[in-house]
Amino acid sequence: MKEQHYDDLLHIKTRADQKTLNHSLHYHPYEPTPYHALEELFNQYELKSTDQFVDYGCGKGRLNFFVHHLFHCRVTGIEMNDTFYREAIANQKSYSAKSSPRHSEIQFYHCLAEDYPINPIDNRFYFFNPFTIQIFMKIIYSILHSAETYPRDIELIIYYGSDDYIYFMNNHTSFELEKEIEVPGWHEKNSYERFLIYRLT
Repeated sequence: MKEQHYDDLLHIKTRADQKTLNHSLHYHPYEPTPYHALEELFNQYELKSTDQFVDYGCGKGRLNFFVHHLFHCRVTGIEMNDTFYREAIANQKSYSAKSSPRHSEIQFYHCLAEDYPINPIDNRFYFFNPFTIQIFMKIIYSILHSAETYPRDIELIIYYGSDDYIYFMNNHTSFELEKEIEVPGWHEKNSYERFLIYRLT
């Protein structure tokens, strides 16, 4: 089973073995991106070691460790839930004991997504439908403002994007859809099982 295999490989525990509801109606329950989907994404989409990858609603940090393992780039996880944040930190210690990354390569912030201070070198942003469109819009506008202040190459990865997300991206931002990656075996039954890659133009 891929879920257990990759967790064991990375020396982490990220499976959704508990149901923790957030107190805000704007934030959705924890659900990690399946490793099957991540395999397909990174079979078709590459990161550079110089990229700075940000995962909004990172939970226990699965994507952060997977990305670092594959590409050795800097990764940042944003998590508002105290329990998941602490589990991400515990996973970081376990992962680091085997992989020995530099301290600055993997970071976690315990805050609301919209309160994360975007770093001028952040250039790859990931969203697995972690919150409502209102929060998503705030963050996208913050990214756009950061890009105006510190011009750079920026891409967004949206997995299982809601109709509201996609409509907003296509009609109210300067991002353009660059690529669509369907999750094999799943997209045929559920059209939301896909990754959408947007590039800032």
